[in-house]
Amino acid sequence: MTHPQTWFITGTSRGLGKALAEEALRAGHRVVATTRVEGALLEHERLSVCHLDVRDRQACHETVRKAVEQHGAIDVLVNNAGYGLVGAIEEVSEEEARAIIDTDLLGALWLTQAVLPFMRAQRSGHIIQVSSVGGVGALPFFGLYNAAKWGLEGFSEALAGELKEFGIGVTLAEVGAMDTQWATRSMQFSVPLAAYDDCRERFLGTVSVPWASEPEATGGGTNPTEIAQDLLRHVNGATAGDRLRLLMGSDAPGQVAAVLRQRRSDYELDPRFTAAAANCKI
Repeated sequence: MTHPQTWFITGTSRGLGKALAEEALRAGHRVVATTRVEGALLEHERLSVCHLDVRDRQACHETVRKAVEQHGAIDVLVNNAGYGLVGAIEEVSEEEARAIIDTDLLGALWLTQAVLPFMRAQRSGHIIQVSSVGGVGALPFFGLYNAAKWGLEGFSEALAGELKEFGIGVTLAEVGAMDTQWATRSMQFSVPLAAYDDCRERFLGTVSVPWASEPEATGGGTNPTEIAQDLLRHVNGATAGDRLRLLMGSDAPGQVAAVLRQRRSDYELDPRFTAAAANCKI
């Protein structure tokens, strides 16, 4: 890093968002952190904490505008706010479906739209969309979470092509299992239907949802501080603008490889694909 940057990070009350805020501060950057829990982050002279509901498009634009007024620019936007939902497709209510799409997908869209006029004017910037291996493949009982992350991946891939001429980078951070409370305290659950109990036990290991967890219990996996450090290195690396997808966590490469292998085996049932793939040498 040659100069301090201003990082705007959502969902900083715990987990990866909190770790990113702390690591960015440690690296000498300024941080605008949005959180719904007061006191989640320790006070720091280069830290501004604000309350933001990312589902509120107008509030997203107003919060970004105030951050630019205060700091002069936003160099890095990290769309991290989100949560998981466990429920078979038939079990998910309209309210639950709209809520997770509003938060995990549209929240990232509103903030991306909010920062772009400022980043285009300065002809620089980087947008990090915190995705998941669940944005590459899908699992039973996580369908609406997968839908939100697949949508995030879709608009971000288009966005990357639109922003190249402005010097703005886009990164999809495809995160695997993390040692956070995402799968325990942060998880939401649809009302289960008995018809899916056999399938639920086969894929989740239990028919009881929500599953019991201690308030401080975590889901295992890579330490979020390690992932935060990797993201900071990526943003300030020489190839940051040339790479859209970034696998994060020790298990992410294997999970994505398995998904792509299965997807290709499906396509290869069509001889036209096999011929096209041979011509493309893929």
